[in-house]
Amino acid sequence: MQSANTLLRKIVRSSVLPFASQHGMKKDLFPLSRTLSLPFCLKQGKSCEPSEKLDLDAWKKVMKSGLEEEVSKTVSEPKELSSLAAARETLEMWRLAGRLVPENISEEQLKTFMECPSKSAKKKYLKYLHLKELYKKSQMDKKRERRLEAQDQASKTDETKKSSFIYLQSNTMDKTYNWRAAQSMIFGQPLVFDMSYEKEMSYREVTNTVRQIVMSEGCNRRSVDPFHIHFCNFKDDSLYHREFIKQYREAWGKLLITVTDQCYTEIFPKDKLIYLTADSPKVMKTFDHDKIYIVGSMVDKSIKTGVSLARAKRLQLDTAALPLDKYLLWSTGAKNLTLDQIMHILLTLKDTADWKKALEFVPKRKYCGFVNKPVKELKKTLDLMNTLKLGKGWEEAQKQVAKNYPKK
Repeated sequence: MQSANTLLRKIVRSSVLPFASQHGMKKDLFPLSRTLSLPFCLKQGKSCEPSEKLDLDAWKKVMKSGLEEEVSKTVSEPKELSSLAAARETLEMWRLAGRLVPENISEEQLKTFMECPSKSAKKKYLKYLHLKELYKKSQMDKKRERRLEAQDQASKTDETKKSSFIYLQSNTMDKTYNWRAAQSMIFGQPLVFDMSYEKEMSYREVTNTVRQIVMSEGCNRRSVDPFHIHFCNFKDDSLYHREFIKQYREAWGKLLITVTDQCYTEIFPKDKLIYLTADSPKVMKTFDHDKIYIVGSMVDKSIKTGVSLARAKRLQLDTAALPLDKYLLWSTGAKNLTLDQIMHILLTLKDTADWKKALEFVPKRKYCGFVNKPVKELKKTLDLMNTLKLGKGWEEAQKQVAKNYPKK
């Protein structure tokens, strides 16, 4: 029997398999079969019982502890980040959200951003930095265009001699300005800038104040008879100090001015000091060359009235206000001037003693013109303007005109 089976297998292999392989019928003739392998215990007819019972409570505790560890890791990661890095991440998120955020921001600006009390204050500060950055970029583009235009003109015409002459002229003028400033430190009339208003202002207001003082110092240095400028109540490493270093850079240590942390009452006698403030009830009539005028180094957009006047009264000093109502027809805006405008007015008064020339530095948008008529006629015209502004009837306005300007 076995010999017959082996013989049949040989016949099938030799005849059927080559035929099936040629016609692609090998898979159909011998289909694949699946086998089920049973474990050894089932083959023997025994039941597989677990050797140890599983404790579900312990398993739940293990799973919960693993989840708590993962949550603690995710919570501790932002805590480990420094405050500056977290602030930078919020700025990146706001930039991606489309808000006004500057591209480059320093650590000091980040610290001031973090110190903002509310979210709206942070948004306003970032908007201010963004606009400031755009302004700087536009100024750089304008400078680049001017430089290119100057290079084109120099290439067209022979400008080498002119440029060297201009350089020599500017150098000699700087020497003369410095010489005048050095003379003013010995013989000049002192002018005091009170630098004790840092706590009364925000960061933006301090930067504006420093810019105006820089412009005032440049105007004073270029004048014929400059003042001897004193920065009193000036503290090292203050916000004023840092902003001055940003503006002047290396020239800060070369300025021909007096910088001290003492109060002006400790340096000068009180009877010679006059504090210039717009809130003073006294009006300045003439410029006194023997007096020492004090200007408050403060720029307040919210217009905090009475701050400088209260400081002067506390120190028992004389005060004075510029005679704006006496010489100008004031129309709109507060009667507060910038520090560089006050410097121009004082220098003009010192040189010419002419109030009309001095008050030409007041912005023309704030007044209608100079006073040329008598005071009674001016009051009549102002009353007429007020009636028209209040929106009274045309008949009342005509009656007012007839009363104020009777026919002769």
